[in-house]
Amino acid sequence: MKVRDIMTRDVRLLNPNQTIREAASLMAEVDAGALPVGENDRLVGMLTDRDIVIRAVAQGSSVDTKVAAVMSKEVLYCFDT
Repeated sequence: MKVRDIMTRDVRLLNPNQTIREAASLMAEVDAGALPVGENDRLVGMLTDRDIVIRAVAQGSSVDTKVAAVMSKEVLYCFDT
């Protein structure tokens, strides 16, 4: 099996300057528990529903907190060649 056989091609991206409220809304809209975060054509992180719960909600952060403050920054990825 190859990555290209199971990967998602039409991926919605978050911007690190969006709020976690906007991120949660997009996650609900596309029924996803995780979304990549991109800036200037680069992958800069990944935001998961767990990131929102552990790094924002549990810490008492505002829903207007920026995605950059709670996203996971170390992301491994691959390309379809």
